Amino acid sequence: MTQQLMPHHKLIGYQLALELVRLIGSIRISDAKLREQARKSAASAALNAAEGAARWSRADKSRVFAIAVAEACEAVAAVEIAGALAVCAPGDVEAVLRQGVSVKNVLSRLVR
Repeated sequence: MTQQLMPHHKLIGYQLALELVRLIGSIRISDAKLREQARKSAASAALNAAEGAARWSRADKSRVFAIAVAEACEAVAAVEIAGALAVCAPGDVEAVLRQGVSVKNVLSRLVR
């Protein structure tokens, strides 16, 4: 049986956002509220990237991709704040920032 692909499976921005979800899910953030915020925002970034891939109109795609970028930025900010409060390792903050920048750079090109 051949694998069925959804529109977002071909989108590099979605793949990068999903990697951000995995990364944030794997790091230790001892503040429960910041951990939850980082995870929710990263998941929302990936979900919005997937939704944007499935939208038909350019304006609709642009709107949803812009939300995905904002959610990725929020996820990174939650981890940076956790780092500033010393409830997350500096190396983890750097890794999340690098991945977040990749997500932002790719998805921002889809916002018109």
